Amino acid sequence: MLEHGGRLRRAASQYNIPLSDWLDLSTGINPQAWPVSAIPAACWQRLPEDDDILLPAARAYYQNDSLLAVAGSQAAIQSLPLLRPVSRVGVLHPAYAEHAAAWRKAGHQVRVIDAAAIDAELDELDVLVLINPNNPTGKRWRVEQLLQWQAILSRRGGCLVVDESFIDSTPEYSLAALPVRPGLIVLRSIGKFFGLAGIRCGFVIAEPTVLQRMAEHLGPWPISHPGRHVAAMALADRQWQQDTAVSLKLQQQRLKQLLSDNGWPPSGGCDLFQWLKVDKAAALHQQLAKQGILTRLFDDPASLRFGLPVDESAWHRLAQALAQPEIKSLSAFA
Repeated sequence: MLEHGGRLRRAASQYNIPLSDWLDLSTGINPQAWPVSAIPAACWQRLPEDDDILLPAARAYYQNDSLLAVAGSQAAIQSLPLLRPVSRVGVLHPAYAEHAAAWRKAGHQVRVIDAAAIDAELDELDVLVLINPNNPTGKRWRVEQLLQWQAILSRRGGCLVVDESFIDSTPEYSLAALPVRPGLIVLRSIGKFFGLAGIRCGFVIAEPTVLQRMAEHLGPWPISHPGRHVAAMALADRQWQQDTAVSLKLQQQRLKQLLSDNGWPPSGGCDLFQWLKVDKAAALHQQLAKQGILTRLFDDPASLRFGLPVDESAWHRLAQALAQPEIKSLSAFA
């Protein structure tokens, strides 16, 4: 199993700090989640049905009718490699490692490429997998560039896979609303922007033939009835979505400024996290953990990802921690 953020129980045990005393900044999940109201009793008593309110809500939100609901984008990540013959697959690094792992496990030839070298490498690939914005670097690609790569790959039977898990607050970069076309597969998640990772709900937007094959592979009832109900309600709440998009932009600027003011200018990021590429990442991670603040540590390259604090108390706590002498001595200001 690959390493992921959110391993709070392990950190609590390692640093001997009670679980309730931690500030978890290790994930890229919106800490101010869509407010889940009471769930109808029937959701717990009946099997989910695929002609309920979820797909109409998703089609309206993503502005596309050709989509499939899956158990989080992770289900799609693991399934997609099983739907193709052995292929030459390009992935970036650093990036969400589950993509490369899934294609390797299915027997494909995975090539790690640099973002700046995509054009030069494209003729040697059948599949290009991108995360837009990238996790953890926050790098974005514009629609025109992505469609250019998709067209090249599609002409020889290849495809472009774009994981848009972190894109909801920057829809101008999204491919979701475009007419589906051969060689383009878009993944979306309810977990990040809506802060609802626990319901395990996501969507694949692609040609109907691709969706049908994936549905057959995943089998019936990939999402629980309560999960479908909550996801549908969140997708339909336009006012919350608009307010949240504005709020996240303000919060990411605040986080970027806070880190910069304390000698840790981010190397990248998006509206849900900031990324620091620094040689002292492990030391900073450890010093923050000793104060009950969990960040996401990466070894290659040495870097940290900071999620958004949940409230003013959490913002104050992070600011205080960054001002501690042990951390100041590590920073660019030292």
